Amino acid sequence: MRVTRLPLPLLPLLVAVVQVVGSTGAQWNQVHSAGLMRVPLDAVGYALLLTGPLALAVRHRNPVVSLAVTQVATWAYVVLGYSYGPVFASPAIALYCAVSAGHRRAAWLTGGLMYAFLLSYATWAANLPIPSWYHNLAVAAFIGVVLAAGEYTRARRERIAERRRVEAEESRRQASEERLTMAQELHDVLAHNISLIHVQASTALHLIDDHPEQARTALTTIKQASKDVLTEMRSVINVLREGAPRSPTAGLDRLDELTGRAEHGGLTIERQVEGRVRALPPGTDRAGYRIVQEALTNAARHAPGSTVTVLLRYGPRELLIRVTDTGGVGAAEPLGGGNGIPGMRERATALGGTLTSGPHGRGFRVEARLPIPEEPA
Repeated sequence: MRVTRLPLPLLPLLVAVVQVVGSTGAQWNQVHSAGLMRVPLDAVGYALLLTGPLALAVRHRNPVVSLAVTQVATWAYVVLGYSYGPVFASPAIALYCAVSAGHRRAAWLTGGLMYAFLLSYATWAANLPIPSWYHNLAVAAFIGVVLAAGEYTRARRERIAERRRVEAEESRRQASEERLTMAQELHDVLAHNISLIHVQASTALHLIDDHPEQARTALTTIKQASKDVLTEMRSVINVLREGAPRSPTAGLDRLDELTGRAEHGGLTIERQVEGRVRALPPGTDRAGYRIVQEALTNAARHAPGSTVTVLLRYGPRELLIRVTDTGGVGAAEPLGGGNGIPGMRERATALGGTLTSGPHGRGFRVEARLPIPEEPA
């Protein structure tokens, strides 16, 4: 249920018209009734009828003040003997607004005082033409309905605010995860290609005087690697643009291209595929590609000239990725404290898998196990 809130000046004006016109009409019967004997409206009576609506103008800025003023004006109006009627509209609205705004203690206390006042007045001062128990029950029901409506509105507003807060928090979390994914993608792209360029540049510098043709091959590899890194960076950055598809930038279907670049970088690659190759979820496909890429990058940096075996084993519920090198035959870069292996482990862990790495014989091995959907029968 959607409640349309009236503009601040409009509701007090509407309530003022209803109270003044309605009370003026009601007094013709009540003033001349032998049972009620209410007094006719005068300047004080009309002033009290306008005081309550006037206090409603501050019901949103200060609902407790609005509540107190409307109650006092209504009680004074009743005690002075003016006719019954729509005078109770303004205290009821103020009571509802106070509860819905969260001032529950003040509202419920005022509601209790209001009931006690009307009960006492009806018992000892008023001459009502209806049974007292009926009057008391009706007053209690009226106040209870107003308070219940205010409580419902307050609870609904809190639920909406909480839902919006959770949605905003989820949006920030997703944005943070996307930034982390982009950082991992950029790291993997740059680390692999820049490392390849570095290795080939070192080779070219070493061979350029004595073996210029081999140096030419190294420079050709550098040219291709620089082109590849620009292409992959453009692919990664494109997903940050509004409306761009959020699809993986690379997958295991590009493994031939990846191993081909590594071979140009001086590694000897042996590929092994076991099990039935099948389509993988996008996240797993991308993670598998990046794990192999990072492992080959580490081999090119720390074990140049080695033979690297890349094994993909498709099991019923698990994809095994194992990259093993035989150790370098040239001058290797010292092993640093980069983000390569931690980044691979984070990718595997995020998918519910595992990744281990460490020395293997004279070389090094990286082994990842990623969960995959069960192969259909």
